[in-house]
Amino acid sequence: MRLNLLIDADDTLWENNVYFEAAFEQFVSFLEHSTLTADEVRAILDEIELANSKVHGYGSLNFGRNLQECYRRLAGRAIRNEDLETVKGFALRILEQPVELMEGVAETLEYLASRHALTICTKGHEEEQKLKIDRSGVGVWFEHTAIVKEKDRGAYQRLVAERGLDPAVTWMIGNSPKSDINPSLEAGLNAVFVPHERTWTLERQALREPGPGRLEIVERFSDLQRLF
Repeated sequence: MRLNLLIDADDTLWENNVYFEAAFEQFVSFLEHSTLTADEVRAILDEIELANSKVHGYGSLNFGRNLQECYRRLAGRAIRNEDLETVKGFALRILEQPVELMEGVAETLEYLASRHALTICTKGHEEEQKLKIDRSGVGVWFEHTAIVKEKDRGAYQRLVAERGLDPAVTWMIGNSPKSDINPSLEAGLNAVFVPHERTWTLERQALREPGPGRLEIVERFSDLQRLF
């Protein structure tokens, strides 16, 4: 049976969060806070990112804005414009990083595309995501691309309705319980969880019990070949 496979991009098809973590480490070093540990700084940045993502969304540019806000809040010295530009630069350099496909992704996508209808389903800054898709070279295996501001239950329901998909034969595949797995199951789809050890903290949740759909868990992306 030909299935509809919705596939996440960041940290499912290619490495992504490792570059944000590297930028954060640069930020902590530059901040040189006198009392807060890196974990405590991270907790404050998480609060900022959680609040701002609802307004500005995701991506490197917004991450730079969040780092600047965190710097303003925590710097124990006068805030200079050049310091804010330095902080922003940590995030902007993420855009210069290579798009590194996960092991087994290329051959698995080629196999899946020969049997099923594939859609990239990702969230973030639209132009930034399009650039990564182009640079990755994976677009040849996908029939459709959906870039949304947030991946929640409503987003999956809208995508299904707009494209006339049958939820019973539609699967969401990704590494994020918060964005890929739980909301797609709530929307009545099936889901495959492909864990990544460095998934962004704010994307982590306990996996919820599925509704009418099925939930599968695999160890690596290439395992999708035995499922589909």
